[in-house]
Amino acid sequence: MPAWALSLVFLFGCAGITGKAVDVPHEISKNPEVYFCPETDCSKIFENRIKAANFSVHCAFYDLDLKNIINSLARKSKVSDVKLVIDSSNYEEQIKGDGVRMDGNEQLMHNKFCIIDDRIVLTGSFNPTDNDNYYNDNNVVIIHSSWLAQNYEDEFEELWSGKFGKGNKVKNPVVNVNNINIQNYFCPEDDCASRIANEIKNAEGSVKAAFFTFTNEKIADELLKAQSRGVDVSVLIESRQRNVKNSQYQRLKNFGLEIKLDSNKYTMHHKVLIIDDKITITGSFNPTLSADTKNDENVLVFHNEKIAGKFTEEFSRLWADAK
Repeated sequence: MPAWALSLVFLFGCAGITGKAVDVPHEISKNPEVYFCPETDCSKIFENRIKAANFSVHCAFYDLDLKNIINSLARKSKVSDVKLVIDSSNYEEQIKGDGVRMDGNEQLMHNKFCIIDDRIVLTGSFNPTDNDNYYNDNNVVIIHSSWLAQNYEDEFEELWSGKFGKGNKVKNPVVNVNNINIQNYFCPEDDCASRIANEIKNAEGSVKAAFFTFTNEKIADELLKAQSRGVDVSVLIESRQRNVKNSQYQRLKNFGLEIKLDSNKYTMHHKVLIIDDKITITGSFNPTLSADTKNDENVLVFHNEKIAGKFTEEFSRLWADAK
């Protein structure tokens, strides 16, 4: 850990999902940043961070076709360590070179993250594609944390070495940045569905969820249990995904849960939960069996009311137009 990366580091005990105490590294840094596309040009956020990198840019993208991102990575590779992992189903000839590797397996390499200079992480639901940038509803979060960046670097190195759909458990499942606790998990090795279900299980007042697709019964069950104990539960799903195999849409609707279909004529691509107006879950993880057991995914859980407030505004905007 570079000395310049941290202003303050100390450890304290925190009970995780297993009930065991874990050491939580603390940092004083910039607060996490939150952006929503297409309201914000998210491609520019990635482009500017890539351009400003001092020595390294490591990215894992499920899909990539934006010319400004491709060109920025190519230019930066001439002076810095630039590496890119991309899912083979979205590989294009324009993206090639020694610094590019593909997931050649059947499961998806579904991540959407970049690590800049071992200290900045960009992730969320956003793929750097024309559709995700200009038409689909997405989010990008930026976290300034060397400890979190270490987690993502470890995951990236697994992908770079060809280890897809499996890997070691995350080293730092909780980090604290400016007194904001951030949980971090990678799927399938960290059992992401159980982590998310556990957060829902602890909900006391409200759960708001916006999912591109939703087929995971474990998470659906916890939403129904939350509703039964008086928690206000609202779920928004991409309209084109309501009838996919094992979709939980009709089941939840039949049980009286408040569930709507989005109205974006393109795609509502979020993978977000907001719990009790203070906990936000985001990342690449759709609540599906494949995401939990096969695909390479990442999840972040923010414990902060301001971050939850920003995501609540986005959810409310989508909910108001949903049907």
